[in-house]
Parts: sequence; structure tokens; C-alpha cells
Amino acid sequence: MNIAVNPYRHVDEMHPWSDREHLLECVAVTPEAPDVMTFTFKPNKPGLWFRYQPGQFVTLEIPAAPEPVMRTYTLSSSPSRPYTVAVTVKAQAESIGTRWMFDNLKPGMALKAFGPLGDFSYARHPGKKYLFVSAGSGITPMMSMTRDLSDRAPDSDITFLNCARSPDDIIFRWELEAKARDMPNFQLGFIIEQLGRGQLWSGLKGRIDKAKIALLAPDFLERTVFCCGPAPFMATVREALEGAGFDMKNYHEEAFQPIKAEPLVVVADHADGEQPTKVKFAMSGKDGLCAPGHTVLQAARAAGVRIGAACESGLCGTCKVMKLSGEVEMDHNGGILDDEIDEGYILACCSRPKGDIEIEA
Repeated sequence: MNIAVNPYRHVDEMHPWSDREHLLECVAVTPEAPDVMTFTFKPNKPGLWFRYQPGQFVTLEIPAAPEPVMRTYTLSSSPSRPYTVAVTVKAQAESIGTRWMFDNLKPGMALKAFGPLGDFSYARHPGKKYLFVSAGSGITPMMSMTRDLSDRAPDSDITFLNCARSPDDIIFRWELEAKARDMPNFQLGFIIEQLGRGQLWSGLKGRIDKAKIALLAPDFLERTVFCCGPAPFMATVREALEGAGFDMKNYHEEAFQPIKAEPLVVVADHADGEQPTKVKFAMSGKDGLCAPGHTVLQAARAAGVRIGAACESGLCGTCKVMKLSGEVEMDHNGGILDDEIDEGYILACCSRPKGDIEIEA
């Protein structure tokens, strides 16, 4: 006799998901636009829920050949619906990890994830009125924040501007148009670059500039601005706001720099007498040397020890490892929490030994 198991639990009867212990299991794959997919995940163990701030990101370990790669994606889901998380990703022609997800990731498969982390959130930078400006897949943190505000405070004053190559390339278009109908203070504006043959469009065309921002958001000087998209796009938005006299302390942007693979470190004697420090990798059973001024991550690569890394700027938290002994100087950008530092964790990409150290790697 089969007895049905009731999956319903109140959140206070569950525990938060932890990237130290649990994987993410894919439960849905949803096409959004050309070369854009949303991958939805649940915890790989029952009784867990997701705690994060809207606009934060995770780093996924993707088993693409010849070895796993780390890719950082903003969560497009809302923490107001804590039983699943989702990333919405665009596959570029040169994509490796993202293309692997498109071709291989199916419901039932699990991935290792790190995070969530990030400072790009209205929860960190609250305002009375918001202007969300995005282009391409930079729409994802804006969607997370909009979904969260829609659930928590549906009367929030939001102007949402999105730029896309064509009408077909607008991600989440239909949901955003529904928000514009349902939320009383939600204003929506699209700007597209070009129209295909036979496509109809009554909105703005061209590239974003100060005039278009003022047309779609006349009171933009009074708003807290969040901006995400390609670097040239964000530079244009910054210049437009600065030229209009906007108070830039109310401007926030999100950008991930491409990974810069660093060469193996060749350690040599230095003219000033500084000597390399010793780095012991406990789990690998290897010993390495770290040249003065170089990082633990560089020393690991030189010793042939693999430590996962994505942003390599102290932001994503992927290279977090336990320091077993010794001291380091760590200059991070929010990729590690204070309680993790108190426990002994460091970020290998931005930690420089102050003497001989041992790490759990």
C-alpha cells in the first residue's frame, strides 16, 4: 500500500540551505528569449529553504570538459518565495559553462553552488522611489528585486527601464507588462535598438541616453538608481546621470569582470631580500611557495593544487578555503562573511601570506 507523503512545511519548521553542505537540484528549464534560459533549482535534501536578498548572486560549479568551471549568475527569483531559486542566463557564442547548461542540464541533475552573496540589492540600499535600468541579461537582478517588492510591498514606486536588441530579445516582457497592470506605482519602459522585417513597435528605439531616461522617468533625479548591463551601457547611464546633476551616492551598479587566468608563479630570490613563504595544502598533501605580494590562489596554481575561482576579485566567494594555521592579509570585496572569517576561512584570490601558512585544500 502506497502512503502519500505530504511535502508541506511551514518555513519555521525548515532550515536554511547551506552551500557548505547541500547541492542544488534542477527542477525546471524554461526558455525566455533567443539563447536565454531560466534554470530553477530546489535543495537536494528535503526540509530546506533559501535565504538571500533580492539581487544577490550564486556561483555554480559546472562539470564542463576537460574540468569543472565556475560561473557566477544573479538570481532572478525572489526570496519572498523561498522554496526554489532560479538563474536566468544568456549563452554567448564563446560560452563554455552556460552552453553546457543549455545542452546538458536537465531536471533531476544537481550542481554544487556557492553563495548567495552580493551587495547589489534594495535591501542594502533602500530608497523611497526606485529606477531600475538594465540591458540584456542585466535584467535579472532587477527582476529579482521587482518580484520581491511585488510580494512584500506591491505599492512600491518603481520605474523599470530595459534595453534590448529587438522586441523578441526582451526578457520577462510579459511578466513585466503584467506587473505594470497589477502594481499601482509601477512604470515600465522599453528601448530597442532595431526592428526586424514585419515587427511592429510603438515604443522608443535607439540607444539609451539622458533624453530617453528623462522621457521615461521624468523624476529620475529623486530616485534611487540600480543599473546592470554591459560595461559600455552602464558607462553611458552613469554619464547621463552625472550630466543631469544626479546625486551619484544614490546610484548603484552590478558588473562581473571576466576571469583573468594568471600564469603559474615562478618563485625566485628578490633583490630586496624578501623570501617566499611556505604554503602547505593539507588535503592535497602538497607543499608550495608563495612569492612576496602574491596570493594563496597563485601559490596553489603553481603547486598544481586546484582551488575553484570565478571572479578573482574577492567578490563571488568561490575560492573560500579554511586556513588551518598562519596569518594572511585579505583584501576582499564582500565575498566572505564576518562569521566565516572568525571561523578561519579566507578567500584564496585576495589573501597574501604574512608568513608560512597551512590551508585545507
